[in-house]
Amino acid sequence: MLRRRAALWAAITAGCALGLTLGVAPALAAPELRVRGNQLIDGPGRGHVVQLRGVNRSGLEYACIQGWGFFDSPHPDRIDDPAMIAAMKSWDINVVRVPLNEDCWLGLHAPPGRGGAPYRRIVARYVHALGAAGLYVILDLHVAAPGSEQSQSIIPMPDRDHAPAFWRSLAATFKGDHGLIFDLYNEPHDVSWGCWLSGCEVAGAPAYRAAGMQQLLDAVRATGATQPLLLGGLQWSLDLSGWVAHAPKDRLHQLLASDHNYGGLSPCERSCRAAILATHRHYPVLFGELGETDCRAGYIDGMMRFADRHGIGYLGWTWDAVSPGGWSCGGGPALITSYSGTPTAFGAGFRDHFRALGVAPRAS
Repeated sequence: MLRRRAALWAAITAGCALGLTLGVAPALAAPELRVRGNQLIDGPGRGHVVQLRGVNRSGLEYACIQGWGFFDSPHPDRIDDPAMIAAMKSWDINVVRVPLNEDCWLGLHAPPGRGGAPYRRIVARYVHALGAAGLYVILDLHVAAPGSEQSQSIIPMPDRDHAPAFWRSLAATFKGDHGLIFDLYNEPHDVSWGCWLSGCEVAGAPAYRAAGMQQLLDAVRATGATQPLLLGGLQWSLDLSGWVAHAPKDRLHQLLASDHNYGGLSPCERSCRAAILATHRHYPVLFGELGETDCRAGYIDGMMRFADRHGIGYLGWTWDAVSPGGWSCGGGPALITSYSGTPTAFGAGFRDHFRALGVAPRAS
C-alpha cells in the first residue's frame, strides 16, 4: 500500500516527533500455528482451525527511515501500551500485521538511533506485548532497497543485497514464538512469476538483482525457524493466478497465499475471486490487506462475506488514527479516528462485522 501513501507519509512526517523508551518485554504465550492442507490450525495434535481476522498496524515501516520516531502513536514511549492494545482487541480481532523496514531492522542507512538494535528491540517489545494479549502477529517485510539506497518504497521484489539477511536475522530472533507468521514480501509487482519465485534482474534507477521467494524461504528455514510463511501474489499482491504453479518448495509445507485488494483502487473482481478459490483448494489464503477508499464499507462488507463463506482470513488496512493533513478514511485508508478504537465510517464496517462473528479464539 506504500505506493498509495507517499503524500500521506510526508504530511505525517511534518506533524510528528516521536521517541521511545525501551523496556523488558512481557512473557510470551504459547500458541502453535501451522498449516494443515488448506487450513491454518493452532494447538497440539490436530489443533483447531483458525480464521485470521484482524488489522494492520502501520508505522514501523516508515517512521524510522524518515528519522522522526519508530511508531505513529499518542504514547510514543509506550509502544506496548495496554490501553491501545485493548482497544484493538475490543473489535474482537485475533491478529495484527506489523509492517517492517529492511534498513531499520538491519541498521543500514537509517538515521542515527533509528536503526539496528534500538529498532529491533522496539519490534520485539511490540510483538511480545501483542502475543501476551492473546493476539497472533504477522511480521511483514514491507519496504526494501538495494545497495546504498534507503528503504523508502515498495520495490518490485526485495533486493538480493539485504533481504535474505533481513529474514535470517528476523527469523533467528523470533523462531521460538509460534504465534507468528512471516510475510516474506508485502506487494510484488511489475515482475514475472518466474522472477517472483527465483529472482531476476530488475530494471530501474538503480537496476538491481531481486531475491525470489525461494531464496527468502530458504533464508528463514536455514535458521531453524518453522513458522508459517505468507506470500503475496503479483500486481501489488492482487493477482494469485500463478501462485500455485510457482509456489516455492518448503519441506515443512507451511505456506499461505496473501491477496491485497481495495474497493475503488484495486478491487477483487470475478477473475481475481476465481484465482483466490483455485489457490485456496491447495493452500490457506489470507486477505493481508483489505480496504476501500470511499469512506464507506460496501466493498469490504461483500469481501468479508465472501471470505467467511470460504474460510479465508482478512485484515483491515489500517489501524492508524485520522489526523489533520495525514491519515483519513479515504487516504490511508484509516480504520479509526482515535487510538481508543473509535472507528471511521469505513472502520465501522470491520468492527461491526468482527463483533457479529464474535471473538476469534487463540490457543495459548
